[in-house]
Amino acid sequence: MENIAIVGSGTMGNGIAQVFATEGYMVQLIDVSPDALRLAEMNINKNLDRFISKGKLSLENKPAVIKNIQFSTDLKEGVKNVSLVIEAISENMLLKENLFRQLSDFTPESCYLASNTSSISITTLASFTNKPEKVIGLHFMNPVPVMPLIEIIPGLLTAESVVQKMTDIAESLHKTPLVVADFPGFISNRILMPMINEAILSLQEGIAGVNEIDQIMKLGMAHPMGPLQLADYIGLDVCFSILNVLKDGFGNPKYSPAVLLANMVKAGKLGLKSGEGFYQYDGSKKINGVSAMFKN
Repeated sequence: MENIAIVGSGTMGNGIAQVFATEGYMVQLIDVSPDALRLAEMNINKNLDRFISKGKLSLENKPAVIKNIQFSTDLKEGVKNVSLVIEAISENMLLKENLFRQLSDFTPESCYLASNTSSISITTLASFTNKPEKVIGLHFMNPVPVMPLIEIIPGLLTAESVVQKMTDIAESLHKTPLVVADFPGFISNRILMPMINEAILSLQEGIAGVNEIDQIMKLGMAHPMGPLQLADYIGLDVCFSILNVLKDGFGNPKYSPAVLLANMVKAGKLGLKSGEGFYQYDGSKKINGVSAMFKN
């Protein structure tokens, strides 16, 4: 399996492309937006330069990594000769349904279809294809080039051989694959999102301020990043969407997003990507690799 395609060139998509290309895979990075592809190429170059400066990649190897990635806006052409497609588009069920129906038609019969979804049912995504036994979840963590985990999620009809194949691929990327069942939020977000939501509820109820909540979790629980800072980094809209998937999937109101979170999303305060969330960002500092200046 040397030729793969990644659909969606945002933060997750370009990170996944970088990791595969670094390990010698030929990658088609596909997006409907030429501007998004140009930004992805810039980000990959910056990330590779950062790895070079830290001694994690040699300067001589950078051109080979770049050469391994082809950028395209043509989905049908980009996936016609690949062995694996990884979907990394927005967490929107209608968009994913449309994409998986197209991938079912455009890819070779032997091609595996994977989703980087953080919460949506793999079994549901597989139902939009004519080969549900070859559909699986590959949930990478952000930032992809740094984080070692890949959550592997087989759907109800996913073949065991596909699970083993994806486990082998994850290990070829020097990642740690962990297999979990296809339930809303899987494991990572089933545990993480209620914690983030509880932090937001604590802020909403005036129990403590942003700094106090984050510092208590960092200094008292050894978390590298506080829950509110992490929510900003993930994207408050993404947190809101995942919590709704948990609430609807389990039919349990305990997963209902905090009103404060809903209001911030409506106001366009989405965190790092919008320049303001629980913190304000102006690029003057670097905290855990995130360019940010916090003003509370």
